[in-house]
Amino acid sequence: MLTGSDLLNKVKDLGDVSKSDLVRVCGYVSHKKDGGERLNFTAFYEALLDAKGVSLGTGGVGGVGKGGRKLSYVATVQGNGNLLIGKAYTALLDLTPGDEFEIKLGRKQIRLTPVGASDEDEE
Repeated sequence: MLTGSDLLNKVKDLGDVSKSDLVRVCGYVSHKKDGGERLNFTAFYEALLDAKGVSLGTGGVGGVGKGGRKLSYVATVQGNGNLLIGKAYTALLDLTPGDEFEIKLGRKQIRLTPVGASDEDEE
C-alpha cells in the first residue's frame, strides 16, 4: 500500500482512471476467503488525506463522538422512561461492560458513583 508522497505521486501519474482502478493500483486491496478481492476505499482515502496533511483525529476524544459530531453533554429521557448516556460518553471515561455505579438521587439531579469509590474520588 502506497503512502505519503509515493501515494500522491501515483495518483497524479494515473490521472483520469476509475476510482476502483486507482485504489487497486495503489495497493489498497485485500482478498476474501472465496478468492475475490475487496477494495479498501476507506483506508485509501484516509491515507490520501494523511498524505495531504489533513488529520481526521480519533473518534470519541475531545468531545467528538461517532461521525465527528460534538457531544452535547445533554441526555434525554426516552419514551420508555430510560435515560441513555451513550457510548461516546462511556468511552471518554474508559468504562467497560460490567462496571457498576451507585445511583445517588439529589434534588433534580442524578449522580453516578463507581461502586467502592470514596467521596474524594468523585471530583
